[in-house]
Amino acid sequence: MKTIRKAALQVGATALVALMAWNAYLAISHLKQMQQIAALTLESSTIQADTSGVLKDLTDMETGQRGYLLTGEPSYLQPYTDAKGRIGTDFAGLRAGLANRGEHERSLESQLETLADSKQDEMERSIKFRQQGYRRRAFRLVDSNEGMEYMDKARGLLSSLAVAETSSFAEFDKTSKASLKKAFAETIVANSCLLVLTVSLFGLIRYHVKVLEREAAQSREDLDVRVLQLEKLMSALSNQARSKTSAIEVNARLLLQNYGGFLPRQGHEYAEQIQEASAQMERLRQDLVSNPGSNGGAKAA
Repeated sequence: MKTIRKAALQVGATALVALMAWNAYLAISHLKQMQQIAALTLESSTIQADTSGVLKDLTDMETGQRGYLLTGEPSYLQPYTDAKGRIGTDFAGLRAGLANRGEHERSLESQLETLADSKQDEMERSIKFRQQGYRRRAFRLVDSNEGMEYMDKARGLLSSLAVAETSSFAEFDKTSKASLKKAFAETIVANSCLLVLTVSLFGLIRYHVKVLEREAAQSREDLDVRVLQLEKLMSALSNQARSKTSAIEVNARLLLQNYGGFLPRQGHEYAEQIQEASAQMERLRQDLVSNPGSNGGAKAA
């Protein structure tokens, strides 16, 4: 039974360690998954921001172009100049963000850059006509609706990219919620198992300790019984030894008193030696039974 309890404790401790390791693995795995989803969500937000930035750049450039063509004032070209300096950076960010997207989205971005270049070329030509004094030619270029067609197509492509990224963002959000739900469920299961196993192992340990305490108490009782039996045995042996040594000493003394005159000198010496030896044995017995570690022996003495 004791061996079974020890084996159960060993198995329980091993299972507890394994479950704790599994719980830690789940936590790390879920954390990495959430980090990946967060990175994808941030990437989608960045793409949407770059898409909006490209549209704003084209709109600002067109605003600056129209203002300059109408007034001829160079200051009205400031929005055009600023947007022209930004649009290259915004397109670079958009390309980088779409690098991990599907072929369709990358194709939309490529078409958008082509349209933006064409729109910019159209605006550059109209501005140069105005700068050279060809106001009518500049307005005729604008009235041809070439630039408007470029802008309409660009807005359509930007809208398609925005819709695609909105769909991707929704998918990431759905995946994130599903992952959170799964992680929550797995965490509950893992921690519930951990709690049940910990409580069970704690209960088994307490039971094992109580059993050991009972066994220790029983061993102490058995030991007390053995000590008492030993004390009784020592007392009996001590009494027998005292009786024997007393009889030997008395007989030796009587032999010397009654027949000492008839004994030869050597026989007389033997009798005295026997008497002295019995006296020494009695002193030795008294020393043994009077040992502080043997209360029962002292009582017997």
